[in-house]
Amino acid sequence: MMAFLKKNWFFAGILFVVLMAFGIPSLGQWVREYRILNVGIFLAFFITGLTLETSSIGSELRRFRAPVAAMISSLVVIPLLFWGLAVLALPPEFVIGVCIIATAPVTVAAGTVMTDLGRGNVSLSLFICVLGNFLAVFTIPFSLKWLLSFGGGIELPVLQMLSGLALTVLVPTILGQLVRPLVKGKLAPRRKAFSIFQQCVVLLIIFNAVASSTDRILQAGTAVILVLVFMIFLHSLVLAMNYALSRLIGLDRPSTTAFTIHASQKTLTVSYLVWAGYFAAQYPMALIPGIGYHLTQTIMDSIVAERFRAAAERAARRCGPG
Repeated sequence: MMAFLKKNWFFAGILFVVLMAFGIPSLGQWVREYRILNVGIFLAFFITGLTLETSSIGSELRRFRAPVAAMISSLVVIPLLFWGLAVLALPPEFVIGVCIIATAPVTVAAGTVMTDLGRGNVSLSLFICVLGNFLAVFTIPFSLKWLLSFGGGIELPVLQMLSGLALTVLVPTILGQLVRPLVKGKLAPRRKAFSIFQQCVVLLIIFNAVASSTDRILQAGTAVILVLVFMIFLHSLVLAMNYALSRLIGLDRPSTTAFTIHASQKTLTVSYLVWAGYFAAQYPMALIPGIGYHLTQTIMDSIVAERFRAAAERAARRCGPG
């Protein structure tokens, strides 16, 4: 039992924080009042900058097809696709949540780790990560404003959102990159601890989101289950779309792995910043789709990465004797 919990501690942690959110919802108010999550998110992005090995992406700069296609998929096609399907299937509050996660950038650590697990092109994965997170800071306010204007004219302070995202995402990441050369040799033994800390920040985000909307979640009932099933459908669709796109533009096997996995992922941390700053008070359940998508990609992409790895190993065995 202990071995199982140690291996799956993150999923056990999700169950724990959800139960705690329903049992002690007032604790969420304490977390918000003392800005504990704000500090955690700042440190998480600082760690991102500290551990991000950007020197390895130089080889990808000359091959622009994959990163350009990844940006179009992640920041243009996915938001339009998610919004178009969500308005047909979900209540307005959840449509807002789907738009928030859809316009978010790709994940940082998770996508690269899963690319590596799948024997993919890690340099391309890192390039998609860096470029996607940089561009999304500028595209999120405009994309959200445009998408939500079709659903009732929700007004967003675009410039305020833009400066807020730059301050909370780009600044700590850049600081981490500036500090990195000074401590580079000491980072390797601490990578696991850094990863655990960042996952704990995600758990705190889930706790805060659920604690902020326990009554509404109970009232919604089966609608929440519908949202979770809908996010599974969306991620499956995006994985298939990005795999097909990678084949269409002629990527090799390792680059197909990186493109399919990383361009299909979305970060919950940036989604939380947008939700907490501009939607939480009026739409407390709007982060539920983001949580559902995060859980879906964590489980599903692990399976996809294993499939890619198995295919790469079979190909290596066929080519090995020659």
